[in-house]
Amino acid sequence: MADIFDSYRLADAWDEMFAQPGKPRAPYTALLAALQPLDPSELRFRSDQLTRVFTDRGVTFGFAGEERPFPLDLIPRVIDAAEWDLVVRGVRQRVLALEAFLADVYGRGQVFTDGVVPWRLVATSQHFHREVAGLIPPNGVRVQVAGIDLIRDEAGRFRVLEDNVRIPSGVSYVMENRLAMTRTFPTLFTEQHVYPVDGYPARLLSALQASAPSAVRDPVVVLLTPGVGNAAYFEHTLLARLMGVELVEGRDLFCTGNQVFMYTTQGRRPVDVIYRRVGDDFLDPLQFRPESVIGCAGVLNAAREGKVTIANAVGNGVADDKLLYTYVPDLIRYYLSEKPLLQNVESYRLDDPEVLDWALSHLDQLVLKPVDGAGGQGIVIGPQADERALAELRATVAAEPRGWIAQRPVALSTSPVLIDERLAPRHIDLRPFAVNDGTDVWLLPGGLTRVALPEGELVVNSSHGGGSKDTWVLAPEGVPLPVAQPPPATAAAPVPQATADAAGRQQGPGVGQEQEQ
Repeated sequence: MADIFDSYRLADAWDEMFAQPGKPRAPYTALLAALQPLDPSELRFRSDQLTRVFTDRGVTFGFAGEERPFPLDLIPRVIDAAEWDLVVRGVRQRVLALEAFLADVYGRGQVFTDGVVPWRLVATSQHFHREVAGLIPPNGVRVQVAGIDLIRDEAGRFRVLEDNVRIPSGVSYVMENRLAMTRTFPTLFTEQHVYPVDGYPARLLSALQASAPSAVRDPVVVLLTPGVGNAAYFEHTLLARLMGVELVEGRDLFCTGNQVFMYTTQGRRPVDVIYRRVGDDFLDPLQFRPESVIGCAGVLNAAREGKVTIANAVGNGVADDKLLYTYVPDLIRYYLSEKPLLQNVESYRLDDPEVLDWALSHLDQLVLKPVDGAGGQGIVIGPQADERALAELRATVAAEPRGWIAQRPVALSTSPVLIDERLAPRHIDLRPFAVNDGTDVWLLPGGLTRVALPEGELVVNSSHGGGSKDTWVLAPEGVPLPVAQPPPATAAAPVPQATADAAGRQQGPGVGQEQEQ
């Protein structure tokens, strides 16, 4: 083996690439053979090339007050066909259960009558919006896009870490990672049977069009962004371009007669579907925060009248509440009459006084998460926290136990990561992206593998200095790889007025915009 692998030492966790020192797992055999002839300096050179590709394409993220190229590790993560089949079935099952739950929450509420979930859980969730009670989407889909975060535990089993059905982000990195890898390291793909990832935009557009009001034959879809100041603006522009739809800001839209229109350089144009990347609280100043300048006044009334579809639906955040996460296995059994295929991480509900007392006395052995947190914010890993941090946490949790859940610390699986000119194990997770068009839940083959780059770090989010890996899903032998179909061609449309006015000018993020997940 090459020296760079000879020096690799397994961590005290499940290693994705090696079953034992020097013995690769079966899906990695061909990849390892391709990497072995390369010396450390060559790998470092290729890694620097990846960084330059991302810099040139503007694939950056905000960290410590500055924009940086999103770190992409040179060594991909590989998942074989059998394991991916489990992920597909498990995530699909979970999305369907959450869809049924959201329909119930904003509909009959039978899940509360039957005692599966307590009503107080929903009533006390800050993401529950009575304003959309009784609002039924045209094709019944509230979760057009879901990002279900998975980890692999100490025994190598996939587990669900959390659900993201509000505004899941990160899919742009999946596509950009693959593009950068194929340009920088084309030889790695010569003998690999890897599913492509460039079919996502067409799938998403199809799902959005399927969610349009039923009377519309040729729906107009727009992507609503808070503006260039948003951390995920690169993703907004990429998806709009690849889907062939207009990228709009709140000031590009207006409502009249419960119909949404878009200002353009050639007059107004009706809008049928809004793929919004703006949080609930800032979407409609008539219903939520009146000071919001990044939404569109009246858009919720238009949705109530069935004149426009908002994707993902307003109010989905109640299904992202981490206290609700502890009930999802029960929801799968209740709505689908199935056994959960993917287990949760062992979790504890702190709204139970006895459980709370136990957790407060064992904080140094638990992971505490705020139920409405996103991007890894607010997480406290007890075994890594000092006494002062634990004391502050104890007081905070005791004062508001509904705002927290506790979990067993899990040693997330590790994967080799190039650090300078050597390989070292770093913890990773996986975010598969699911697209629901009302007839099927499709998973983008691969998803986003996030990497905790600091040694020993368990929080993988970019806000904590994390990076990513290209995620390969291997197709079964003899199965032809699909050819991605581009979104259908559309006639050239007038440019949104605000976009035309703002060309070349930086825009602020607006008032208090919500962070994407």
